[in-house]
Amino acid sequence: MIVKKQKKIMRRQLLLTASYTCTDYQSQGQTIDAAIVDIGSPPSGKISAFNVYVALSQCRGRQSIQLLHDFDKKLLRTHPCQYLRVEDARLQVLERETERVWLTKEKREKRRSRD
Repeated sequence: MIVKKQKKIMRRQLLLTASYTCTDYQSQGQTIDAAIVDIGSPPSGKISAFNVYVALSQCRGRQSIQLLHDFDKKLLRTHPCQYLRVEDARLQVLERETERVWLTKEKREKRRSRD
C-alpha cells in the first residue's frame, strides 16, 4: 500500500513599489514627480548646502518631497564657503555700479530726446 504524504505550501506576499535611486548629480536637469530625499549625514564624506539644493530643487513642489532622516539645520543656515561670501559681496558692488552707470545714461538720453 502506497501512502501519499500531503505537503503544505505557505506563501507570503510583500507589497512593492517600483522605484530607483540616483545621486544629486544624476538628477540634475530632471523634474521628478515625487521623491524621498536623504539629506542626513552620510557615513563617509560630507554633504553641503549645494547637494541639498540640487536634491530638493528637482521635485515639483514641497508636497512631493519626503525626507528620509532628520538633518542638521546648520547645514542650511551656515554660509557654504567664505570665498563665495567674498564673491557675492563683489558682485553686489558691481551690480550697484552697473545700475548707477546705466541709469545715468538713460537720464542723459531722455534729456537729449527732449531737446
